Amino acid sequence: MSSSTTPPPPQGLTGKLREHMGDGLLRVRSGLAQALQVTVAAVGAFVFAERVLGHHGPIFAATAATIALGFSKGGVRYRRVLEVSIGCTLGILLAELVTHWIGRGVWQAAVVMLMSVLVAQFLNSATLFTTQMALQSVLVVMLPPPVDGMMTRSIDAMVGGLFALVLVYLVPTDPRRQPREELRNLTNELSDVLREAAEAVRQDDAQAAWHSLVRARKTQPIVDAVTDSLKSSHEIAVAAPLYRRHRSEVDDISRAVRYLDLVARNTRVLARRVASIIDHAALAPAAVDSISDCLDSMADVVNTVGNALAVAQPGARESYMRQARNELHAVAAQLHPDKMGIETMEGQTLVLLLRPMAVDLLEATGEEHEETLSYLPRLDGWDRL
Repeated sequence: MSSSTTPPPPQGLTGKLREHMGDGLLRVRSGLAQALQVTVAAVGAFVFAERVLGHHGPIFAATAATIALGFSKGGVRYRRVLEVSIGCTLGILLAELVTHWIGRGVWQAAVVMLMSVLVAQFLNSATLFTTQMALQSVLVVMLPPPVDGMMTRSIDAMVGGLFALVLVYLVPTDPRRQPREELRNLTNELSDVLREAAEAVRQDDAQAAWHSLVRARKTQPIVDAVTDSLKSSHEIAVAAPLYRRHRSEVDDISRAVRYLDLVARNTRVLARRVASIIDHAALAPAAVDSISDCLDSMADVVNTVGNALAVAQPGARESYMRQARNELHAVAAQLHPDKMGIETMEGQTLVLLLRPMAVDLLEATGEEHEETLSYLPRLDGWDRL
């Protein structure tokens, strides 16, 4: 009953190298703004502490700024910058005070580090906060004492943290860019999963069905990446004057992501059901055609929603959303076993899984829940799903 598929030929060394270089160039391009931000903060903090405050070799100013800003795919978050800045400063301050009392050495370093970890855990549960406080404190003990006297390193750390906060506040990254990229990845993957499931149903191919299930299960990390990006985006859109005008767009993306998360979860259940049906049952020809066509249509809609959320122009975004809604209205109107020529329980199960997916996608385009339900045909003896 099931057909076999030939695996693609292995990629050669040249192809892998070309792919790696392409991915590297993409990372460089996407991280250029953040790299400049880190560089300006670190160098600026060092120069300020050296030229203005008169400190000799204020390396802790540069390190505090660099560590506070960090370099993360999801973008810089204000709370993270503040926590790391405070952690660096407190770690250095604690080490300077303790070494003033007990001196320097190996056992003194152990005491300082233990105290730093315990104090950090008492103040904050964040792992990064604890790590930075402990690291900075042990460096103070191990390095030679500063020529400018006690507390200068603590002041340098505060300068670095302040430079990091000023840079992330005045020159933030675009809060829409990272979520758009992650959303585009998510919708592309969901669309491909639905197309693979449609082809598996059409060809009665169990191997293709299980392959679509494996891909569907890998969509959750992409959803998590979008959610993490949006946390940073909300902070920037609320706090940064440069991007406050984009707060409503970030809110729209967040709303769409909540429903696309549900779509991803339903897609995993649907792919699992398709694989099981192909393995253990047979669908009538009419059911095969209608279900596979419906899955292809759903894939088109997911792709259109992705296009809408990825564009910057409001007019283009609304045009894509309107197109997605029109396509979904037509698909939703067919989601009834009788209209799709389905007579078996297995086929009816797939229809019942497609109905909430259509509702979630319609809500992702901005329609209200009650309105989305009106496009689904009533199921006699069933609640409307």
